Amino acid sequence: MQRSYYLDLAARGHRTPVGADLVLHEKPDPDAVKRDGEALGQVIAQAAQRYDSPLAIPLMDLTVEKEAMLQALGVADEEIDNYHFAAPPTDEQFAVVRQTCDGRSTVRMRANCDATAYVRDHCPDMLPIGMSIGPFSLLVKLMEDAIMAVYFAGAGMSEADEPSVAIARRCLELGEQVIHASVRAQVAAGAKAMFVCEPAANIVYLSPHQWDTGVFDTFVMQPNRRLRELLAELDCDLILHDCGELTDDMVRELATLDPAVFSLGASRTLWEDARLIPQTTVLFGNLPSKQFYSESQMPAEKVEQLTLELLEKMAATGHPFILGSECDVLSVAGSEELLKRKVELMLACGAGSRR
Repeated sequence: MQRSYYLDLAARGHRTPVGADLVLHEKPDPDAVKRDGEALGQVIAQAAQRYDSPLAIPLMDLTVEKEAMLQALGVADEEIDNYHFAAPPTDEQFAVVRQTCDGRSTVRMRANCDATAYVRDHCPDMLPIGMSIGPFSLLVKLMEDAIMAVYFAGAGMSEADEPSVAIARRCLELGEQVIHASVRAQVAAGAKAMFVCEPAANIVYLSPHQWDTGVFDTFVMQPNRRLRELLAELDCDLILHDCGELTDDMVRELATLDPAVFSLGASRTLWEDARLIPQTTVLFGNLPSKQFYSESQMPAEKVEQLTLELLEKMAATGHPFILGSECDVLSVAGSEELLKRKVELMLACGAGSRR
């Protein structure tokens, strides 16, 4: 898409949550929907219609790429969630993943691609968007203690000095291989933008005290630059999401990826971040939607207050802005209607006509 597409949405005061999960859990069997491309595509389209948005934002499911990798390597399904590499992935394992993971190698990968194709084929007024975990966030899922591995690397330890550093570097490389295959397949299915989620790129995993060591560049920026280059090659826009706790330096660096849209979490003050982000990148977010399920932490009046404050202060910056949730709004059993009401309040509060 032309960059003006997103800038025009921002100029018209568009707002939307990342809310497909709320619609998904209205279905009798949400897990079955996630494995059925047409049904999943219908959910994504219904969410966009409900929120009066042309952005067909899919489920923020960050388990798909890990599952594909480990299924290819023969890990039992029941072990995948908690599986961590105890040694660096071997050349043989790289070869198996390269031959097997083509972006449609699992039921859920195929469903995601088919859902994107459904939006492309049946919803001409919507922008089909793909979804992928970011390289560093996938690395974190593949190691038992990525924090120490990255710390050791930042302290100058080599792969020969510290085994965990070797595991981290090889897992990062293997993860990139799977992510690139996933992205290629989703673009082939019709995705015009890719929602890349890098929530682990934050001060929990990357100490600000090690900023000058280049560890953030090595583990976060370099693989994401390669992903950005791939998206440019495929003529697919980058929507970058990081809801972790970040420093200003981290925000500045991530902004150099030149995303069309940059989605940040509620730990950031968006009207202050506007000075760190080029005017060609639309800021998205960042109402504290992770707390919407709770009346004590986030009553309706607080949602209204924060919405109006964010709208007013972002307008004062003049920076292109789409008001939205800080992350995906997950359905919580027993709080479904409360969540929907707060999302509706976010959409309606202080709004004139919007699209």
